Formats: sequence, structure tokens, C-alpha cells
Amino acid sequence: MTKPVVLIAEELSPATIAALGPDFEVRNVDGTDRDALRDALQSADAVLVRSATQVDAEALTWAPKLKVIARAGVGLDNVDIKAATQAGVMVVNAPTSNIISAAELTVAHILGLARHLQRAHGSLSQGEWKRSSFTGVELYEKTIGIVGLGRIGALVSERLRGFGVELIAYDPYVTAARAQQLGVQLVTLEELVERADFLTIHMPRTPETLGMIGAEQLKAMKKTAYVLNVARGGLIDEAALAAALAEGEIAGAALDTFVQEPPKDTSLVGLPNVNVTPHLGASTDEAQEKAGVAVAKSVRLALSGDLVPDAVNVAGAGIDEYVRPGLPLTEKLGQVFAGLATGALASIDIEVHGELAEHKVEALRLAALKGIFSKIVSDPVSYVNAPLLAEQRDVEVRFSADSLAESFRNVITIRGSLTDGTQLSVSGTLTGPKQIEKLVGVNGFDVELPLTENLLIFSYVDRPGIVAAYGALLGEAGVNIANLQIARDEKKGTALSVLTVDSPVSDELVVQLREVIDAEEVHAIQVDA
Repeated sequence: MTKPVVLIAEELSPATIAALGPDFEVRNVDGTDRDALRDALQSADAVLVRSATQVDAEALTWAPKLKVIARAGVGLDNVDIKAATQAGVMVVNAPTSNIISAAELTVAHILGLARHLQRAHGSLSQGEWKRSSFTGVELYEKTIGIVGLGRIGALVSERLRGFGVELIAYDPYVTAARAQQLGVQLVTLEELVERADFLTIHMPRTPETLGMIGAEQLKAMKKTAYVLNVARGGLIDEAALAAALAEGEIAGAALDTFVQEPPKDTSLVGLPNVNVTPHLGASTDEAQEKAGVAVAKSVRLALSGDLVPDAVNVAGAGIDEYVRPGLPLTEKLGQVFAGLATGALASIDIEVHGELAEHKVEALRLAALKGIFSKIVSDPVSYVNAPLLAEQRDVEVRFSADSLAESFRNVITIRGSLTDGTQLSVSGTLTGPKQIEKLVGVNGFDVELPLTENLLIFSYVDRPGIVAAYGALLGEAGVNIANLQIARDEKKGTALSVLTVDSPVSDELVVQLREVIDAEEVHAIQVDA
């Protein structure tokens, strides 16, 4: 019997090969050599890569037998997930492999800033002896501000407690009870930037978080404060940071990630009060080995037809074929649900109604949680860690399935409540032979329109002229409306407009919309495919 071929396209640890076991034919290729990669992919059932091999749409056309792409690490910038999904190829990574390494690097950078280690090293290596030039500060009794209390942010807080620091954090999706467990005080972002002696950011890179530490936040900080980014490039506005450092608005910065990697503009990285490293968050022997072993196990599961918890695009062949199309729909509904949430979650109810309930649908619970938390935490989210993320945040999760569905053959609903008592809900279904994903309910209002990449949802007091007002404003901003539906609870009561638009809606435009139509809520939501 011919063994499945597993292609190793970059150097991986011996433990990775051992974790694959004896059931596969393991071949090696230099993934950066496109000609060699093309030839090797012809017979590959799986390919394991790190960051150098580009598995793009072209490479996928060379791989008629390919079933799984495994990235031995967290990021997936070198894998075309959309093209892989269209080709029916599973993509897996190792979402938890680097969290300890990233947390430790954060602490190292904090200490390096406090004691001017890079500058002192550079001076001494040039034959200078300028002890007085590098007088630092102790961490003891300093205030550390953590933006984002996901797994890495939580690990950073645990490691810093031993220094006798005061820990404060901003994370709108973390409950006070969870923060108390971590020994951290929750504050607003405004208060955090004003109080922090060291600010470290650990958020996902989304349209909402891009540049969230910008000129306004930097001006509000102490002149003796330091900022760090060991998470994602762009979370701190690099131009604003360079200006703040040059003008003495803050004392210094440490960066491991950049908008462009490697950075071509050295105006920021070349400043004397900036400590930089070339994206080393996952660059430890332990993290690399964990990543390799994790994806090797995922490849084994994928090629044996089992559920693959760390799959980022499909869950694996262990899912009922009737249920499988509901996975991406449910994950997207989770993203919409998270986009509607304006604070910490208290509870989540995932409900499956209709014919789907006659099948094994537990994977839909995982898909809903994965969608929700992928928009909330900075860490990569998978089917295996999504329930843990809910548990860590004291979010009660309930799941139910029944055969009753009134308007559609199947309806998937996600309901929830925030810690302030706010109730949220979204519902979706698949319609027609092409299984079109549709949004059919938002916060108790019935709607029916395609579930697309860019959504705009707002509620307001129902009155004449509103559609014309927001239509004109969107037109002036060059945002084209693809679909529009209005629902209301009663005549001249609260109305809900749901729009699908052809491009993302900026934060500035959201503020304008709220003011122009006096909206109760406005949510611009981007849904990942």
C-alpha cells in the first residue's frame, strides 16, 4: 500500500519528523526554490512549511493531491488561505506554540528599556565607558499598562507580578472577575495611557486596533514612559511614535514587529531611544519545536480523516457532510456577534434549529466560539482553544439543538448578554442549491440579506429621511451599498438598518453616521472569509 507523501519544505526539528510517525513517506525540498517546489508538490498529500515558503494560489495549482498545508508557527502570511479553501485544502498552524516565548520577549524588552541595555552595549562595544549616561530605573512600584489581556497579555502580567509592579490593563472583552484573578486592575484606555510607566500592547491587528496607540495617546503619556509592541505591526502608529520620540513626549520604545517587515524606513528603528528586534517573538528552540510537533499531529489527523482542532479554514473530515457547510456560516455569525458587542461578555447561547439538529452538530458550537473570539483576543483562535478562552473570561456557554425552524429549513442563532445586561443576537442560514450564506436576524429584528465581507448595522428612532441621509453620507465617502434592508419593531419605534457595502467603513465615517442620523448604535463589521 502506497503511503501518503508529506513534503517538508523547510528545516524542522527532528521531533517534528518523529511526531509524524511511520505511516507517511517523508520527502524534503527547498521551498524557496520555486521550480523544485513545483515538482515536489505534484505528488504531495501534505506540505509542512515555516515562513519562507510561499504557498500561494499558483503553488496550489501544482498540487493536485494536496489535502493539508501545515505552517509550523502562528502567522499565516505566506499561505493563501482563501485559495486553499477554494481548492479544498486544509490549512493548519500552531496557535499556542509561541505564547511563552512572546511573553518572555516582552519582559526582556521592558527590562532592556528600564536599564538601557542595547545603548549601553553599543557604547561599550565601541570602547566607551559611560556609566553615568545609562542610569536606568527599577521596575519596582512602577505601573505597567497592558493593552489586551489575552493569553500573552495574561502571561506577561503573571511574570511581571514578581517585580512588585502595579498592573493595569485595558481590554473591553475581559470581565473584572478575570482581571482580578490575574491581579490586574481594569481601566479605560485613556486612564491607562496617562498612568502607565511602561505600556505593552497585545491585541489582534484589525481595522479597529490598527494605530490604536497613536498621536493622541502618546501625547497623553508621561514624558518618562516607554511603549512596547511585541504583538502585531501597526498597532502603534509608527509615524506618530517616531514624532513622539523625537519631540521627547515619551522616553523610549521597544519594537519587535513592524508594518513592513523588514522595515525599509529606518527613521524610527534608527532612533537612539528605540530598542528593536527582527520579529523574534516565536524565535526560541522551544517554540519552534512545539510548533513543529503540533502541526505534525494535525497532519496525521487530517490525512486520517479526523477532526483537526487547529485547522484555520475547515475542521476536518470528521464532520458530517450535511453539517460541514454550516461551519463557515457559524464562524462568520460569531464574528458579527463580536462586532455588535461593546463590552465584556457574560454568556453565550448557540442554538441550532431545523434539520441540522438531526445530525452531530457539536462542531457548530466550536465554530461559533472561534468566530467570536477571533475578533476579541490577540492570540490565534482555533476549535481547540476557543472554549478555553470563554472559560478564562468567565463566559457561560450553552448549546442547544432542536428540529423546529419556522421560516427556513435550518437557522443558526447566537445569543448572548454583556456584563452590563445588554442582550445581543444574530441568526443565519444557508439557502438554495448554492448554499448562499445569509444573515436573517439581528438583535431580534428579522432581516434577510447575504452575509458578506463588509457590514454596516445601525439602529435609530424610525422617522422619514433617514435612508436618504445615510445614503448621501456613504456616497460622499465613496462607499457603495450592495444590499440594504430595514426592519422595525413598531411604527415610529426603533428601526434597524443592515447594509452590505463594497468597502470597509472607517471609524471617522462611523462617527459621522451616528451624528447625522442620531443613531443609537452604529457597527461597522468586517467579516473574514
